[in-house]
Amino acid sequence: MNDSNMPRVGILMGSDSDWEVMKEAGKVLRDFGIPFEMSVTSAHRTPERTHDYALNAAPRGIRILIVGAGAAAHLAGVVASITDLPVIGVPLSATELQGMDALLATVQMPGGIPVATMAIGKAGAKNAALLSVRILALEDPELAERYRDFKSRMAAEVTQKHQALQARLQTL
Repeated sequence: MNDSNMPRVGILMGSDSDWEVMKEAGKVLRDFGIPFEMSVTSAHRTPERTHDYALNAAPRGIRILIVGAGAAAHLAGVVASITDLPVIGVPLSATELQGMDALLATVQMPGGIPVATMAIGKAGAKNAALLSVRILALEDPELAERYRDFKSRMAAEVTQKHQALQARLQTL
């Protein structure tokens, strides 16, 4: 495997049940051509595995960590306390509280242990990947151009929807 295929983003999830949400981050990274890896690890059930992953991510070429967890959602904070890499937290709905518990656990980090926190669920996973793209694009002009193209396509879609709405208004 050459350096261009080495994972640049690590996606962690607290359980394999988080796959349906966290795969959205992988889809976005794949669409941008960013190599990534995914792993299941738990702050509470496999603390040694979590520690080893966080400690060894940067030396392996990982530049950003996207971390999804539900309920108490300590995974992102634990990872952020170990690594110097940017950590982007994705709160997941895993309890009767529908992700609010995970959101609060992820966003309320003590000063000195930053975790960028996204929205609960799939939108958060997608935005975590897009924030990763933006961060990596700071040092990669080609990636920056692909991101600008992505934004232009989104804007064009909104323009098309607006034009379709205007046409519908004519039929009222």
